Amino acid sequence: MIYAGILAGGKGTRMGNVPMPKQFLLLNDKPIIVHTIEKFILNDRFEKIIIATPKEWINHTLDILKKYKIDLPNVEVIVGGSDRNGTIMKIVDFIESNNESNTNDVLVTHDAVRPFLTHRIIQQNIDEAIEYGSVDTVIEAIDTIVESEDNEFISSIPRRDHMYQGQTPQSFNINKLKQLYGELTDHEKTILTDACKIFSIKGEKVKLVQGEIFNIKITTPYDLNVANAIIKGSLDK
Repeated sequence: MIYAGILAGGKGTRMGNVPMPKQFLLLNDKPIIVHTIEKFILNDRFEKIIIATPKEWINHTLDILKKYKIDLPNVEVIVGGSDRNGTIMKIVDFIESNNESNTNDVLVTHDAVRPFLTHRIIQQNIDEAIEYGSVDTVIEAIDTIVESEDNEFISSIPRRDHMYQGQTPQSFNINKLKQLYGELTDHEKTILTDACKIFSIKGEKVKLVQGEIFNIKITTPYDLNVANAIIKGSLDK
């Protein structure tokens, strides 16, 4: 079975003085998270769409879903974890406790604040995760990447044609994800930046899926302005 995990645990600290987490801010008169969920609802391959959000925002999330008529039986809202990977594992636990597990089950995880993913990206994530077990959505790096270990001087400048910028979705065979996460040391868990690193530090291959430049993550006021411009541009066509 195929599951979607919408990661809506962010508190929006980089968005500035706003009254709520960024995923609930309006984008073209509709909360960002609603735009995102709608993209997954349109894909009939998902058995369940699980939204993980902070405990104090559960009722607000449910109210939003009701307001925008997202009351489908395959959409669930649960409490997320203390960090990104903890939230993903909460989603995994929910799936396993409420559904009969299968060795081929796939979880497609996606940031709630990336509302511009496409049907093609979702489809490729599902297909490649079924075949390879782990998938990362990326775009080629446009700018040169400069590394500095001390934040003062350049440590290295990797070849740009080997560099990619990570996006989401990131998709995984659920059994393999749970196995590898359980094998991590406490130190390894502290250095994780995303779920794909669980696979890479354990020597597992992660298949790349081509993302889109417009598949942006809305984390700052500037990002929100860009997102509104993208929406306006698509409506004007």
